[in-house]
Amino acid sequence: MKAGIQKNPGEVLIRILAFTLVISSVSAMMFNIVLPQMSAEYQLSYSEASWVTAIYMLIYAVGSVVYGKLADSYKLKNLLTFGLIVFLLGSLVGLCAQAYWMVLAGRALQAVGASVIPATAMLIPVRYFPPETRGRALGISATGLAIGNAIGPILAAFIVSVVHWRWLFCVPFLILFTLPFYRRYLDDQRGNGAPIDWLGGGLLAAAVALLLWSVTMGGWGAAAGSAAAGIAFFIRVRFAQNPFVSLSLLRNKRYALGLIMGMLVMGMGYSLPFLTPQLLAEVNQLEAGVIGFVMVPAAAISAMLGRRAGKLADTKGNAFLFTLASALILLCFLLLSVFVGVSPGFIAGFLIFGTVGQLLMQVSLSNSISRALPREQTGVGMGLFSMMGFIAGAVSTGIYSQVVDQGADTHWNPLNGYVNTAVFSNLYLVLGLLLLVVLMLYRYSFSREQTTSVS
Repeated sequence: MKAGIQKNPGEVLIRILAFTLVISSVSAMMFNIVLPQMSAEYQLSYSEASWVTAIYMLIYAVGSVVYGKLADSYKLKNLLTFGLIVFLLGSLVGLCAQAYWMVLAGRALQAVGASVIPATAMLIPVRYFPPETRGRALGISATGLAIGNAIGPILAAFIVSVVHWRWLFCVPFLILFTLPFYRRYLDDQRGNGAPIDWLGGGLLAAAVALLLWSVTMGGWGAAAGSAAAGIAFFIRVRFAQNPFVSLSLLRNKRYALGLIMGMLVMGMGYSLPFLTPQLLAEVNQLEAGVIGFVMVPAAAISAMLGRRAGKLADTKGNAFLFTLASALILLCFLLLSVFVGVSPGFIAGFLIFGTVGQLLMQVSLSNSISRALPREQTGVGMGLFSMMGFIAGAVSTGIYSQVVDQGADTHWNPLNGYVNTAVFSNLYLVLGLLLLVVLMLYRYSFSREQTTSVS
């Protein structure tokens, strides 16, 4: 058995990676459930409280690319060791937090460390699995995320019903168990050792951070600063010898369209875990502990279907999987738009369609984009894809929270007649229409992709 495992380090690593993704997903998502409670405790608007999520995703996005580039010069096992230790230090800061700024500091430090995980999640399937079985590897990774989403609400509900929500910061300590396995099975492979464009990365982070500030806090100054930093970033990557983001990738039309779709998909998908707690707290008047249990069925079913999603991509093709995913998510958005004021049990059922659809879409889109790139550009291209997806998630949280704070008096969906639900109904209706645009983009870009069967 030992010899067999040593001959197949990829099989061991992909399962350890799945467990790592479980813990990271739990740590990232469970705070959404307590945002209404945190908002009340610190007397914050929902836009202000959303920074607990937004700052994490912003640093997570840029950090994932930084770690991916560092893997060209350093051993991945050493980067993982460093990142996971920093992740735990951030958890300690958050656990000891007595003010909101300390919570944000803890989350920021957590993200600095945890952003090594998406870089690893992209590198392991590419380095250890051939294209014809990469869908299965991505499916196992997606299963880890789905299991984390399933466990997260249960664990968060239990923790906040027994102790203060700050104890949510303790969960990442479970990730320590993965380090010995990574140290043993990861090889010493490195890339070309190209230097990192720290200025370019800083300009990108500043542009997104100022954009988020403008969206959530208002003010033209932040918007102007974001635009200036964005322009400076594009000038930098245009003329830098080793830019933070390679614009040459965007000359690949299929990849460029896939990048746009990935950002839209991530932004839309994040509406479910981010908006649902606020919906259930504001409309259904549920406590944080109960909200967690409402979100469990959808995540649990996604966890059970994760590996099948990867196999389905390998056998039926990514186009089939993406179309099926779009149908499920569209059904979820339409049901939520029409029946957003119904009892929590129905909401839990609607979320199943959307969460399963999001899982299928993640696998199919990641697999399609990886095949649209030459092998020598796969690592960089998938790293950029991951980063832009997380940035889209961060920006979307700011947009959603600001829309909820502003409220709405008129239902755009005439089929919804529930009182005090217009803002949520309108949001889900718009997201459903936007999803149709993404589906058309996908069919235009990847409809000719050939089905690959596993022999």
